[in-house]
Amino acid sequence: MSAFEYVALDSQGNTKKGVLEGDTPRQIRQQLREQGLTPLNLEEVTRPHRKSHSTRISSTELTLFTRQLATLSHSGLTLEEALRAVADQSDKSRLKSMVLAVRSKVSEGHSLAEGLRQFPSVFSELYCATVAAGEQTGHLEVVLERLANYTENRHYLRQKIGLALFYPLLLTLVALLIVIGLLTYVVPQVIEVFVRLHQELPWLTRALIKISDFLQTQGGLLIILIVLSIFTVRHAMKRPPFLLFWHGLLLKLPLIARLEKSSQVAQMTRTLSILVASGVPLLDALHMTSQVISNRVLRRALVTATERVREGSGLKNALSHSGLFPAMTLHLIANGESTGQLEGMLERAAILQERELETLIQLLLSLFEPLLILVMGGVVLLIVLAILLPIFEINQLIR
Repeated sequence: MSAFEYVALDSQGNTKKGVLEGDTPRQIRQQLREQGLTPLNLEEVTRPHRKSHSTRISSTELTLFTRQLATLSHSGLTLEEALRAVADQSDKSRLKSMVLAVRSKVSEGHSLAEGLRQFPSVFSELYCATVAAGEQTGHLEVVLERLANYTENRHYLRQKIGLALFYPLLLTLVALLIVIGLLTYVVPQVIEVFVRLHQELPWLTRALIKISDFLQTQGGLLIILIVLSIFTVRHAMKRPPFLLFWHGLLLKLPLIARLEKSSQVAQMTRTLSILVASGVPLLDALHMTSQVISNRVLRRALVTATERVREGSGLKNALSHSGLFPAMTLHLIANGESTGQLEGMLERAAILQERELETLIQLLLSLFEPLLILVMGGVVLLIVLAILLPIFEINQLIR
C-alpha cells in the first residue's frame, strides 16, 4: 500500500489537500469521490523523489514524532500500526506525508532505518544509525525511547538558551536605537542654538556635533558597510582555515571559552551516550559524534582521538591527549571504561556539562544586563554634559 498526496475540490468549489493510502491512484480517486470530493491531482510520496529529499520539519515536530512513535511502540503496537497512528494524529500535511511514506517503505519489507533515510534533511545519520542498531538488537522500542529523550533534551536546551538570550538582545537593540535617535534628531536641534551664538563650544560638545553630523550624512553608508561586513564574515565562515581560526579563538576567550566548551562537550557526551547505549560500535559512534560537533577544533581533536581508539588506546587516554576536554568528563569516562558502564558515565558527564552550561549562561546574563545599563547611563550622561556645558558657559558670561 502506498501513500498519495491529493488536491481535490469539494462541493462548494474549495480546494482540499491531504494524504490517503491505497494500492493504486484509481483507488484513491474512488475514496475521494466517496467523500464528495473531485480529485484534481495525485502524487505518490512513497518513493524518494526530489520532494522527499527537500522535506523539512521543525525540531518540535521531530521531537513530537519520536516521542509518539516510542510511546506507541511500547504499548505493543506493530511498527506499521504505530506509524499509521502517528500519521493520523498529525495535523501537518508535510509531516503526515513523510510518516506515511516511511510506513509504506516498512510495509514493503524494508527496515525503519531505511524508511527514515529517504528523508536525510529530517533524520540525521546519527538518528538513522541509532534506529538501525535498535532493530538489529531487537530493542527498537528502548532505542526509540532514548531517541525521544535525546531529541527532547536538545530541543529544551536550545529553547532555553534562545529564551535566555532574547531579552538581552532586545535590550541592546532598543538601547542602540535610543542613542542613534538622540544623536540624529534631538541633539542637532539643541546644539543649533549654541552654534548660532558663535560661541566657542567645549570639546565634548564639538565631538558630539561631529558624531551627530556623521550619522546624518554618512548613516546610509555606515549601514551598507555593516551589512557588507556581515556578508563578508558569513562568507569567510565557509572557509575551513578561517573557521578553524575562529573556533580556536572562541576556546581561548575568558568566559566564552567555558561556554563554548561546555556546550560542545555536553552535545558530544550526550550523543555518544545514546549511540553506545543503543549498541552502535564505539568507533562508529565516535565518527558520527564528530559530525555533530560544530566547533572545528574540538571536532578535529575527536577525530584524532577516534584514530587512537582504533589503534587500541582507551577512550579516556585518547581524549586527554588534546588537553581540550574537561577533567571531570575524562574522569567519568575512565570510570565507565573500568566498570563497563561507559554509556551511563557518558550520560552523567552530559548532565554535568548541561548544568554547567545553564549556570554559565545565567552568570553571563547577570553580568551583561547591569553592564549594559551602566554603558547606556554613561552614554546618556555624556550627551547631557555636552548639552549642559555650553549653557554653564553662557551663564558665566552673563554674570
